[in-house]
Parts: sequence; structure tokens; C-alpha cells
Amino acid sequence: MISRIDLRGEALPEGAALRDLLPRAEFDVEAALETVRPICEDVRHRGAAAVIEWGEKFDGVRIDSIRVPAAAITAALEGLDPAVRAALEESIRRARLVHREQRRTTHTTQVVPGGTVTEKWVPVERVGLYVPGGRSVYPSSVVMNVVPAQEAGVEGIAVASPPQKNFGGLPHPTILAACALLGVDEVYAAGGAQAIAMFAYGTPEPGGCAPVNLVTGPGNIYVAAAKRLLKGRIGIDAEAGPTEIAILADSTADPAHVAADLISQAEHDPMAAAVLVTDSAELAAATEAELASQVAASKHVTDRIEPALAGRQSAIVLVSGLDDGLKVVDAYGAEHLEIQTADAAAVADRVRNAGAIFVGPWSPVSLGDYCAGSNHVLPTGGCACHSSGLSVQSFLRGIHIVDYTRDALAEVTHHVVTLAEAEDLPAHGAALKARFGWKVPQR
Repeated sequence: MISRIDLRGEALPEGAALRDLLPRAEFDVEAALETVRPICEDVRHRGAAAVIEWGEKFDGVRIDSIRVPAAAITAALEGLDPAVRAALEESIRRARLVHREQRRTTHTTQVVPGGTVTEKWVPVERVGLYVPGGRSVYPSSVVMNVVPAQEAGVEGIAVASPPQKNFGGLPHPTILAACALLGVDEVYAAGGAQAIAMFAYGTPEPGGCAPVNLVTGPGNIYVAAAKRLLKGRIGIDAEAGPTEIAILADSTADPAHVAADLISQAEHDPMAAAVLVTDSAELAAATEAELASQVAASKHVTDRIEPALAGRQSAIVLVSGLDDGLKVVDAYGAEHLEIQTADAAAVADRVRNAGAIFVGPWSPVSLGDYCAGSNHVLPTGGCACHSSGLSVQSFLRGIHIVDYTRDALAEVTHHVVTLAEAEDLPAHGAALKARFGWKVPQR
């Protein structure tokens, strides 16, 4: 059901050589570019009509308008199961607590007497937030995208989610209800590459979508390819790939917990990655036995869980000890990393590369997906070695404000002129000399 990779007994290689030994899903965004390019160009030239036609082709439903009526959003909230509403409200409450603490404040540094640099933080003016459809419904992704944008102070927030044939071409009603709970009333029935192009270029017809500055949110390979294609015209959070869980565990871990957590991510998608890194052969064997038992009792077995666990992206990786285990998980750079070891908090503190870290047996990834307060829009495909998950900072821009007096400029002019001439850019220095009668001020 799940393969093994045995790295015991020899010194682990470094860097790329170690990464090449580890399981990873094939996710060729570059190859998908040629598929999404004509879609994006069509939306650029024909606007909403193109979005509707591509939606009909890919989602199997023809809609009259991409904008979701306000009445439909209200009705979705009114029809929401009270237990689901309570759970979403608690998820929103906890996410606000965490993300509100991420706000940045203006800070001024006095570099010299009379010379200051101030950094102020300004929210992006308008954002497009993508919420995937397909195999599952993700109201939690509405929460994870909207809350940090709101806490950052973004004024214009638009949400796009694919039209659903079973709901008359509207996005799933639970998605709409989550938007209503968050006070978002600009929602579009648009999915895939055409939704990203809609955000990038806008649709100029009445009731259309105005262009945005930034697009965030996970999606399939075509969403990722459209983000890559349109990056520059729009800012993006990341090119999200298939979801991943890695678990670093030792003999103290409960194999029933480990297996359940691996399955929890495998049920997302056949390309989902589930990786256990352990120095305990006994735990590996017990986890394999638990997987066989628990998978048999699960939903989505043949279409998602079994192909995900059996795929090249999933494995049990055996290592010689905890230090090697840490090297492996740092090389892997998982979207979600669980630490199920003795003294898990101390081990977690040693991890350098992960989208989010879940410490100990009572902090499973599923908690982070919904109600930990953390954000579940996280870097995948090893990008955690250089990128962070979605946060308030994702929606802010830092702007430096430079304010020098005449005396403060005079004091440093000779250095500026020297550096300008060293770079063979004499006009840079002349811009300062002009302020002092073309003479470098005396120090």
C-alpha cells in the first residue's frame, strides 16, 4: 500500500542529492502553461463570455452571469446547517485571533541627526481569492484567505469558486455561506485558469469583475500554471501543488495516530503526499498494519486514498536516528510537518523547513486545516525552504519613507559621490552636488 525508502546505515547526502532520494509528486506546471495560455488570452479579449464558455466546458454547466447574486449568498447562509455554521464561526474567531497579532506597525529609524527612514505598511488595494471546487468543498479555504486579507485592511475582496452543476451553476452553497459569515458579497462562479485570468484582466461588462492586484488561494495544476503565466500583471501567493503531510516519529508515537494522520491528507487527492520519517522499524511495521485496517474503513478509498498512498509521492522513510530524521524533513520541506517524538517541542524547534509544524500527539494536521487558528494555505513541493504560508503580511507592502535635512545630506554627500563614481554613475553624485553649488560639502 505504501512503499519504503531505507536510508539507514550510511551517511546521508547533502542538499539536492538528499532531496532526490525522497518521494515527491510529479507536478509539471511548465507543461501546463501551454494549456492555460489560450484560456487566459481568451478571457483577456472576451471577458465574462469567455469565462462562462470555459466554465461550461470544464465544469459542465452553463451560467448566465459570473457574478453570484447577493440573494443567493444570503439564502446559502440561511440554509446552512447550524452545526456547520457554529464550526465556521469558531474557525473564523480563532483565525482572527492569530492573524490580528500579525499586523505590522509603522516604524521610524533615526539614521543620523536629521536623517530618518520610516517603514510604513500599506495593504494591497484589491485582491482575488480563489477557493477550489472539484472533489471536495472547501469553506475552510474561504476563511483562510479572507481573514488575513481583512485583518491586513484590504478594502476590495473578491472570491471566485467554480460553478457547480448540482447547484444551478452557483458555487457550492457552503462556500457562499462562508462568504456571508465573513461579510464578503463579491463572489464569482468561476474556476480554473479562467478565474485567475478574470482576476488579472478583469471583465469590463456591467456587473463584471474589476482587475485585482494580488491573487491567493490553492487550486489544481491549471490554476498554478495560470498564476505563473500572469505573475507580474498580478501578484501571487504561491504555485500550490498537491497537499503533503510528513510525520517525523520515533518509537514513542502511536501508530494508530500516525496512520490516521497520513490518511487524512491522502483523502484529498490521488496526488496527495503522505510521508512517515522514523528511526523505528517497529513503528513503521505497526503503521503499515494500521494503514491496512484504517483505509479499509475509510471513504474515498479507491479514487483517492489508495492511489495517494501507493503513489511515488508517498513512502515510509527509515533513518538511523533523530538527527538524520531532521535532515530528511528539512530536505523535504513539507507543507505540513507533524512531530510525534519524545520531547516533541524541542525537536520542532530544530526544524528549519516546513510550511507549518504540528507538535505532539494532540496537534494533528486536521486541527490546523480548520480550527487551530493557524493558516492552512501553505507552501508545497519543497517551497517551504524559501516561502511562508499565507498571513497578514501576504497582503501588506512595506514602503520606505526617506526624510533628510540639508545638514544630514551634507554630512554623507562625499560617500554618495564616491560610491556613484565607483559604479561609473557620475550623474548620481551630481544630483547631490547640484544641491551644494556643485561642490562636495566639507566634512
